[in-house]
Amino acid sequence: MPGGETDGGTGDTGGPSGSVLGAPVDPPAGTPAGTSVGGAPDRRGTLLLTRHFTGENLPQVRAQVEDAAAAAGLGGVRLGEFTLAVSEIAANAVEHAGGRGRLELRRLPDELECRITDDGPGFVPAIPELLPGLTEGCRGRGLWLAHLVTDRLTVTPDTTGTGAEVTLALRLT
Repeated sequence: MPGGETDGGTGDTGGPSGSVLGAPVDPPAGTPAGTSVGGAPDRRGTLLLTRHFTGENLPQVRAQVEDAAAAAGLGGVRLGEFTLAVSEIAANAVEHAGGRGRLELRRLPDELECRITDDGPGFVPAIPELLPGLTEGCRGRGLWLAHLVTDRLTVTPDTTGTGAEVTLALRLT
């Protein structure tokens, strides 16, 4: 899936441009395949960005998240923290969950929310209270960091035992 193209097996039925509640969203000219942007409202807020990602296109996804979050009203240090948190969770999906994932960024009435899903082997979510050790065998620093800099972070294992959904959010003030 170079460049973030959808592969048909990820549950995205909107084709290369993605979809919002079954209605296609056309990305602006020059937007890579597999990307949806815009302001289509639904019952869960306004969808700002939806992307399939891999390690190969993760830098572009980070930039798109930062741009969309800034356009939604997030700025300064909070913009950097949100972008970092999303980047850490997406990198976890690439490293630990089969090399790819899906990201949805939404503007809710009082917060910016990002939901990252993957089809990995699943895990028992345990967010450490203290910074995990810096040895290779000690995991959890990405979740710890994302939890530290966001206002809300939830990890929901897939009900079938494969994959996970991580939702993180920052209040817009």
